[in-house]
Amino acid sequence: MRRQAGTRAAVSLKRLAEAVITGWALMGGVVLLLVVAVNMISVVGGMFGTPFPGDFELTEMGVAIAAFSFLPYCQLKDANVTADVFTSRASARVKAVLSLLASVIAFGFSVLLLWRMYLGMEDQRLYDYTTTILQIPHWLAFIPILISLGLVAVAAVITLHNAASTALTRYPYG
Repeated sequence: MRRQAGTRAAVSLKRLAEAVITGWALMGGVVLLLVVAVNMISVVGGMFGTPFPGDFELTEMGVAIAAFSFLPYCQLKDANVTADVFTSRASARVKAVLSLLASVIAFGFSVLLLWRMYLGMEDQRLYDYTTTILQIPHWLAFIPILISLGLVAVAAVITLHNAASTALTRYPYG
């Protein structure tokens, strides 16, 4: 009985993480749409002599935030770049072991990047770096990027668990 409650809690936690990761990716899509809107406004305004001030700064920050926000979803859905030509004839177990290894690497890199990007954010904040035109502090763009990297780590744990479950399953031919 106790094991079932723990399993249900784990499944609920996994579903919550998946929902948060999916919502985060959708938020990244909204940020990207806002970047496109800023660029459209700037181009149209430029035709009339009033371009959007700081459009390059907002584009730079927005695209970085959006790109990082898609990474956890890609990890969760196993949509990262793979070399299927090498594994097309491999058994399900071999593919699962390779997926498990990829999840371990993704987790390691996400934690490493989280740590280093945090230190980078601290430097940006400490030295008070801002964008040239709008004077937006650079460190503010790091916050959603750090959240994204944390979510990549969570997604890597989920895919690691899924791959481990598949790899440990007994297959008659492989």
